[in-house]
Amino acid sequence: MPTRTPVKVPVLIGAALSLVVLVTLATMVRISWPPLLELDRAVGDGPQGWTAGNGTAYDFLHAVEVAFGTLPLTVATVVVTGLLLWRRQVRAAVYAAGVMAAASLTTYLLKRWFQRDRPVWEDPIHELSTYSFPSGHASGIASAMGVAIVLTLLFVRRRSLRRGLVALWLFLVALVGLDRIYLGVHNLSDVLAGFAVGTFWVLVGLLVVHPAPRRKAAETLAEPLPRSRRLAVVLNPIKVEDVAAFKAMVTHHARVSGWGAPLWHETTVEDPGRSMAEAAAIAGADLVLVCGGDGTVRTVCAELAGTGIPVGVVPAGTGNLLARNLDIPLYLEAAVDVALNGQDRAIDLVAVSGDGIGPDEHFMVMGGMGFDAAIMEGADDATKARIGWLAYFVSGLRQLRSPSFRVEISVDDGPFTKHRALTVVVGNVGYLTAGIPLLPDATIDDGVLDVVLVSPRRFVSWFPLLYRVFSKHKRVDDQLNRMTGRRVVLRTGHDTARQLDGDPIGPGREIAAECVHGKLLVRVPR
Repeated sequence: MPTRTPVKVPVLIGAALSLVVLVTLATMVRISWPPLLELDRAVGDGPQGWTAGNGTAYDFLHAVEVAFGTLPLTVATVVVTGLLLWRRQVRAAVYAAGVMAAASLTTYLLKRWFQRDRPVWEDPIHELSTYSFPSGHASGIASAMGVAIVLTLLFVRRRSLRRGLVALWLFLVALVGLDRIYLGVHNLSDVLAGFAVGTFWVLVGLLVVHPAPRRKAAETLAEPLPRSRRLAVVLNPIKVEDVAAFKAMVTHHARVSGWGAPLWHETTVEDPGRSMAEAAAIAGADLVLVCGGDGTVRTVCAELAGTGIPVGVVPAGTGNLLARNLDIPLYLEAAVDVALNGQDRAIDLVAVSGDGIGPDEHFMVMGGMGFDAAIMEGADDATKARIGWLAYFVSGLRQLRSPSFRVEISVDDGPFTKHRALTVVVGNVGYLTAGIPLLPDATIDDGVLDVVLVSPRRFVSWFPLLYRVFSKHKRVDDQLNRMTGRRVVLRTGHDTARQLDGDPIGPGREIAAECVHGKLLVRVPR
């Protein structure tokens, strides 16, 4: 579980060491120190000669040079910055753009100052006329991959995925550095100086503008509140990597924000949070934080609905649909801050019944039958643990040839109408996994449910359907139909896959959903 920790001292030391390396190399280059020149020659002669006799290697290395040149890295920076701004990660966007700009400008100025010629070989295979010190490719890849490593450590929760991505970013740094030497266009000292430039600005950027979201909610409070306020936390322990570190972080922020010491409740396989939420309410909690996936959040929210106790959602699952639709940050520490210091919002929840569905069942986000439920069933926990929400995409590809089914729908106790659909979704919010605006008019506190039926005639029909979904097109027909009402009943003639908030509940023939208006208080950003 990545959380923001005090890193100023090691970061400052790292930045200082990078600067020392750069200054040392720059001094040696300026005075043309013979041992450095001999080392550059000795290191570069063999690799350059090998490439000269291997056409395939040259083609590959030249492709690497083009792929990680100034223009591609600039385009990548613009795209990443834009995506971060779109996800409202302003500090991360400023960090990424600032580091890349500073490294690029520093490299340009140093090249103009030192005006070091490119290495000269007896049999050159790739000649450039620009200056050599420091390597622009090396500084560019070091700064870009340094930013990528920082953002990966900050925002990617799964340890295995984090490790894999960090290894990939480091591999690319090494690949580009070797590329410059094997093509014979840079000396070893040029490449090392470029790495030092990129690393320096990556670390200085952390000191100037840390990319983690700022704790804004607490800053809006006029004065600290008394610590007599009682806080309970319902935690799904398998959803965080380091339970002790998570508890320490929550306890620290609770103390800073004027809350008493948290009372902890951990869910189990047998009980996903119902008795824990009940115990927190009986103990007189003024606020209950729930940390887990959509299933844990759904269970705790349903239990606390109507009690007047606000729920702070700390999303630690794969979909995190409720958090996404309430603009609750997915970064755990920022979500805890919102939970402790945000404002209460009364939202709807949906009471559910049907064959095989237990009493007092609810969903917060959506329920469905057909294709979407089959996707949820196909995305097993092991796959989600490895690749996150992409597990749903992989499962969806497997289910593309799923047959449509006949379904009867009643809205607000009206007569049943007959339809054919690949999937039917009853939603309480507008955006589903990966930000898909399947129900663009749905609002979580409007007192009504939104229904969408998707029924592409053939495989190629998916493309215009997806366009209509993402463009939020209002037109409805037999391929994409929408309805609204306070109570919706779906009924089929045979067992069909079903899901509630992304959790498969087993096949069945009916889902009856009724909106319960303003039943639950949830903490949202101020």
